[in-house]
Parts: sequence; C-alpha cells; structure tokens
Amino acid sequence: MTHAQLRPPTMADVARLAGVSHQTVSRVLGDHPNVREETRARVLRAIEEMGYRRNFSARALATRRTRTLGVVASNTTLYGPASTLFALEEAARAEGYLVSTVSLRRLTVETLSEALDRLSEGGVEGVIAIAPQRSAVEALAELRHPFPVVAVGTGSGAEVPNVNVDQQLGARLATGHLLAAGHRKVWHLAGPEDWQEAADRAAGWRATLEAADVEPPVLLRGDWSPLSGYRAGQELAGWVGRGLTAVFVSNDQMALGVLRALREAGVRTPQDVAVVGFDDIPESEFFAPPLTTVRQDFSTVGERSIALLLDLMEGRAPSGAARIAIEPQLVVRASTFPYGPQPPYALQPEGAPD
Repeated sequence: MTHAQLRPPTMADVARLAGVSHQTVSRVLGDHPNVREETRARVLRAIEEMGYRRNFSARALATRRTRTLGVVASNTTLYGPASTLFALEEAARAEGYLVSTVSLRRLTVETLSEALDRLSEGGVEGVIAIAPQRSAVEALAELRHPFPVVAVGTGSGAEVPNVNVDQQLGARLATGHLLAAGHRKVWHLAGPEDWQEAADRAAGWRATLEAADVEPPVLLRGDWSPLSGYRAGQELAGWVGRGLTAVFVSNDQMALGVLRALREAGVRTPQDVAVVGFDDIPESEFFAPPLTTVRQDFSTVGERSIALLLDLMEGRAPSGAARIAIEPQLVVRASTFPYGPQPPYALQPEGAPD
C-alpha cells in the first residue's frame, strides 16, 4: 500500500470521483441551495464511498472561522450543571458547532481568566459560562474577553447576557401548591448560601408566604446532597406535631434524604408531612412516595443560550446585557395531596383520576 493510499481522502478526491468541480463539493458541504439535486446526491454518494471527513483546521485557516464554542463549567457532577452542559453541547452540535469545555473546581476571577485565555488560544468564537455561584457571577462581571460571553444559572441580575430558568417562579409554584392544599405554613430546606439559584428559590418561597400573610419559619440549609437532606429531615421530624405539615426542598437529591429521615422517624408522607422538591431528576418519580417537584427545561436552556451567543457573535443581539427567563413547570405526584378543604383550582397528583 502506497503513502497516497494511506492518506485520508480530500475534497479534490471527492470531486474527481463525483465528476464535479472542487467548488461544487464545497457548496454541497455548505448546504448551498444552488446545487441540482442530482449533483448533490452524486457528491454525497462519493463522500460516503470514500469516507471523506471535513478538515476543520484547513477550513478555519481559509475562513478564519473555527465554528467552535467554549463552555466553562464547575460542579458538573451535580444534576443541574451536568444537564445544562449536555443541553449546550446538543444545541451547539445542531447549529454545526463543536464545543470545547473547561471544567473547573471553582469559578473565581483567577480560574475564569485562565479558562478564557485557554479557550481564546484554541480559537473559540464565543463562550458560555455555567456560573450558578454568586462568586462566579461577580468574576464574570470583572473580566474582559475578546469574544461574546453568555452566562447560564446566574439569575437575572447578572451584568452579562444571561439565560436562566426562573427560579423564583419555580419556588412560588411549589410553595403556592402547598398553601393551596391547605397547609398553613411551609418549611424550606435551601441550598448552599453562595448559589444564586438557592437564593432565588428561597426568595420565591419567602415572598409567597409573605403574600399569604404567613410568617416564614426558620430556614434550613443543605449542600445539595442527599446526606444533608437526611440530616435536615431528622431536624424537621422533631417539628411534626408542632405545626410542621409541609416542606419545600431546594433540590430533589436533598428531598430524597428528607423522605428517608421522615420515614425512619415514623412520619408518613404525605399524610403527616407533604414534601416538594426541585429539578425533576429522572429518579424522582420512583421515590417512595413519587416526588412532587419543579421541572427545569434544560433543553430549552441549551437552545436559547446557544441562540443568544450566536446572535451576539453575528451582531444580531440588542446592545446591553440580554436577559432570557425560561418558565419552570410544577409536576404533582404522590408526595403531596390536599391537606385541608381543596379549592376548585387545586392541582391533582400526576396520574390521578379526575
């Protein structure tokens, strides 16, 4: 076998096999409309027969476009950041872009600056930062970069273009659902203090109670883990019989721990204490009992984030920091049911008969 036979096929090889010009092959690869269908089919057959793969490095040199986007993320072992990262990669791929990801243990001015420098050296055309921690939001506001940046998970107050699920609305849906079911007060297990999503969910919970003239009880905190939920659940079990009948938990993993702690203390869910989570992780419908929770649409987050970044790259986005809010959805399951007289607008558990 000769050296020529070992080399990968080129666009010129495809053009020769298909009997067309190099420019025609380029037009087919670029999905140009001014190509006859018969010619397009012949070129595609030649591409498949030869196993041709586009040389993105050469294309980048010719067009000065790498069609590569950067993503900076941390805490990607957690459900929210991991789901966001997956959705971003899918959305970028659908638009014909590759993704270069830098995962950091913690987002600070120093680590973010290093990550953006690394991505810049790699020729990315824009960056999305998954930045749910307040410190990360502050760091993004301080940095200057040669490409557009879109933030995700920062809350609407970020000073850079951002896309977020409306966390406060999700908390209002969860808390309002429990109040509508007849519970006089709703306890809350919040996430870590430095997380903007945890702060927004706590703010939505508090605002809903205050709007109903209910004094918010003491707020408990966890670290997103089932273990922290379990420990908080042990504390909450001590309040059963002293006014505790409902708990809104800031994520489903902590809710899993709360459910186990209550069960071990002999507290029934939802007969004694109703529990609502947040995220709608795939396992939540298989909890004992199936968990009422707030669903975040990560696919839409990915699509809208990539669309906003491309608009910024092409100069189509409005001046200033664009802000996009995506509505969450309450999913009602067996961990909650009406505690008192049920108003006509109250939601029914998923799968329950009308």
